[in-house]
Amino acid sequence: MPVLYPLRFQPLLRRYLWGGRRLATLGKSLGPENDYAESWEVVDRRDAQSVVTAGPLAGHTLGDLVRSHGRELLGRHAAATRFPLLFKFLDAHDRLSIQVHPDDARAAQLDPPDVGKTEAWVILAAEPGSYLFAGLRGGIDRETFRREIARRTCELCLERIEPRAGDCFFLPAGVVHALGPGLLVAEIQQPSDTTYRIYDWSRLGPDGQPRQLHVDAALEAIDFRYGPVARQPPLTTDTAGVERLVACDQFVLDRRKIIGAQPIGGDDRCHLLAVIEGAVEVEGDPAACPLPCGGVMLLPAELGRVSVTAPARAVVLDAYLP
Repeated sequence: MPVLYPLRFQPLLRRYLWGGRRLATLGKSLGPENDYAESWEVVDRRDAQSVVTAGPLAGHTLGDLVRSHGRELLGRHAAATRFPLLFKFLDAHDRLSIQVHPDDARAAQLDPPDVGKTEAWVILAAEPGSYLFAGLRGGIDRETFRREIARRTCELCLERIEPRAGDCFFLPAGVVHALGPGLLVAEIQQPSDTTYRIYDWSRLGPDGQPRQLHVDAALEAIDFRYGPVARQPPLTTDTAGVERLVACDQFVLDRRKIIGAQPIGGDDRCHLLAVIEGAVEVEGDPAACPLPCGGVMLLPAELGRVSVTAPARAVVLDAYLP
């Protein structure tokens, strides 16, 4: 019998000045405040741990499971010393800072060492007039960008996009970016929280002081060869109802449209499922209730093919390692 089973975790909520209250539309239990920015759904970091909420392993952290059941959980990726993905939802009620993340090589030089942060966004909802910045415009070099940062006009150097619900954007480490206001987003990324803030719109933090910027570190981390980012074209796959959004060295992201039963897994890899429309029932789930919109579940590798059933149409993001 398998040691593990489909795993649900307690979301970890993060409050930042750019957040709002739309995470409640994804089933997150919010307090009275108006600045709920992120819901970390699956994470294994020194400073943040997902905790199992159902079944015999309730109360165990994701880090516990990687250490004690790495082969059963991760399958072919059992050599990992911590869970190599982080999944979150974001409510960008206000615009985020213009920022960049280091790659693996630069992050490894930090104290303590970290991994890089390559990520992908899936836009769940976009208010009219909302926008995001993704990548530098053509012809922008280091000195031009440094000059515009000093002038507080560096957003003029960035590709500005008005996204629609369903759009996906792939952001490798080293690419400058920022979410604009009015966006609800699902994000899959490497398990890093290292951010170099370039410009923050002259805002003050909760302490009444300007938030710290990291311009010099950012300029070293930026890949000035990359250029503007475009929407990811969904690619058809060999499985009906499944389209490939991203495939990179750090993760693969598929979008599954499920009507009836669909098997997931069976490839000696764990699968991270996030319901973004409708609800699904998952074979072997000890909670014995549907996983609703905004629900996230981790299918351990040892389970093999798991039947996921949508009583009505559902849309699920499926993230896994290459």
